[in-house]
Amino acid sequence: MAKDASFDIISEVSVEEVKNAIQQTTKELTNRFDFKDSTVEIKLENTNKLVVLSDDEFKIEQIKDVLFGKLNKRNVPIKNIHFSETEHALGGKARQSADLVNGIDRDNGKKITTAIKNEKLKVKTQIQENQIRVTGKNRDDLQAVIALLRKLDLPIELQFTNYR
Repeated sequence: MAKDASFDIISEVSVEEVKNAIQQTTKELTNRFDFKDSTVEIKLENTNKLVVLSDDEFKIEQIKDVLFGKLNKRNVPIKNIHFSETEHALGGKARQSADLVNGIDRDNGKKITTAIKNEKLKVKTQIQENQIRVTGKNRDDLQAVIALLRKLDLPIELQFTNYR
């Protein structure tokens, strides 16, 4: 009897890589001429919240562009960083916060499992807290599931682990 093959679908942001990207971004922006005598502050709070503080909204957007470039180089999924509206802080500064999304929430989990079931592949899905396990006898079916999920338009980026 053949053993079932499986893999896990997760959605994670590496906090260490985010910290490194913040450090690189801060270092680059302190050396840039257009940020001379400007406030550049990027903080990571509670390992799941990012706060950007600067003089105005335009500079915040520039900071985010540089930060996104650094995060991309470190393979951090940018889709998992959800920014809120810009708010005006004390002293005429602007602040924007973002949530770092780790794990697959219930709504996205249902969308994923429904999409897999609609393909009528011979696989089983099981939601386990903030990840989904896909099991099947045929590895080709599992690869078809991965190809399907890469085409799905979700507000988070998916990673596939423990492929066995």
